[in-house]
Amino acid sequence: MTSTPSPNSVSYSYLGPAGTFTEAALKQVPDAVGAHWKSVNNVGEALDDVTSGRSVAAMIAIENSIEGGVSATQDALTTVPNLRIIGEYLVPVNFVLVTRPGKTLADVKIVNAHPVAYAQTRRWLDANLPSHGHVPASSNVAAAATLLDTEQADAAVAPPGITEHYDLEVVASEIGNNQNAVTRFVLVTSHAALPEPTGADKTSIIVELPDDAPGRLLEMLEQFATRGVNMSLIESRPIGDSLGRYRFVIDLEGHILDERVADALLGLKRFSPNVIFLGSYPRADKLATTVTPRYGNDVFVEARDWLRALTTSEPTATTNASAMPSSEPSAPAQ
Repeated sequence: MTSTPSPNSVSYSYLGPAGTFTEAALKQVPDAVGAHWKSVNNVGEALDDVTSGRSVAAMIAIENSIEGGVSATQDALTTVPNLRIIGEYLVPVNFVLVTRPGKTLADVKIVNAHPVAYAQTRRWLDANLPSHGHVPASSNVAAAATLLDTEQADAAVAPPGITEHYDLEVVASEIGNNQNAVTRFVLVTSHAALPEPTGADKTSIIVELPDDAPGRLLEMLEQFATRGVNMSLIESRPIGDSLGRYRFVIDLEGHILDERVADALLGLKRFSPNVIFLGSYPRADKLATTVTPRYGNDVFVEARDWLRALTTSEPTATTNASAMPSSEPSAPAQ
């Protein structure tokens, strides 16, 4: 997958090397089958590949069900212009403990693990290796690969399937603290056509508050509440220019071509000094968005048609007559 591409090949960037959860997410993309896959070291490099044209798209992690939003991804999407999310993909996250061939669980004294993976497996490690030490690794795959290069650690916390890429042995499986953990990935491209609405969509945006005056957050949330738009994610990130200044990373249920979502975005644009539209795309879980009838597309269309009629129609004779003051004197009060 990471061989040198031919001049006419299509490339997709992902956080590698082979065997990562990001690679597992990219395997879910039909258009990526048969393409060249370019392994990169971080989100910034992946997005730079996209904006420079070296890759048509990049797969990056954006949210974890245990750790929440991936701040490096959220911040990168804020600062890199002209990006569009065109799809999301869910990957179950669990871990195995691997050793060099011939070693057993009883031989493990030092564990190599990425800090996030270590936190997500700490309960199992403490219960089964109560006196173990921890050596941080730069990635989940690097933790495993290091076992073959040095004897700094006896075992590594790694993704399932790591033995397909490295000559290692699994001494324990499903060691994650939470067996239902999931990481959400997004496929990001540049200047892409907007995917058509499917009825099971998300819209991702980043919104800045105009200032830190009382009630500003409520004003922002009202743009969604008054239009029946549900949020599936809202996280704050510091803008960085001064204390107390924040932007919000938000996922909305629905598509920008849905009337209620479009109207909410118009309201946000009037309210916020900076609204970044990251894209509307099909949900990975395919769950259809439930819309209250009063917020259906036809309601917004009818309201707009009603207003247009008020401003374009000629007043009727009846309307004129009822609006004119009477020339007859008022009858005296009895």
